[in-house]
Amino acid sequence: MIKDLGFKFQFDPLKCQECGGKCCTGESGYIFASIKEMERIAQFLGISFEDFGLKYVKKVGYKFSLLEKPFKEGFACVFFDEKKHCCMIYEVRPKQCRDFPFWDIYRNEENIPILLRECIGVERLEERE
Repeated sequence: MIKDLGFKFQFDPLKCQECGGKCCTGESGYIFASIKEMERIAQFLGISFEDFGLKYVKKVGYKFSLLEKPFKEGFACVFFDEKKHCCMIYEVRPKQCRDFPFWDIYRNEENIPILLRECIGVERLEERE
């Protein structure tokens, strides 16, 4: 189990095997990646950085986001394998993906029920008196 200071839950990454990629699918959003992360992904895919950028990235203000694709009633990351229900670039996924579920939005107690519905690997920590 992984714990992070300031969060009132813990996370079991082994549950990712069972989940089916709920954190990679759903409502539309941004999957931010740095230049270094995009370079690593391009190398992992065996394509040039330029081709990677043209095919898989959109600019959002001063940042870069991986593209999304239609999936069921919503969207999925462009690197979500729809047949295997897993990430095709897991080993080199961006920090935003590696950090999930420890995102600032989930420091707020009010948002934890949403996270609990989305991620089977999250378990609320007991309050210590």
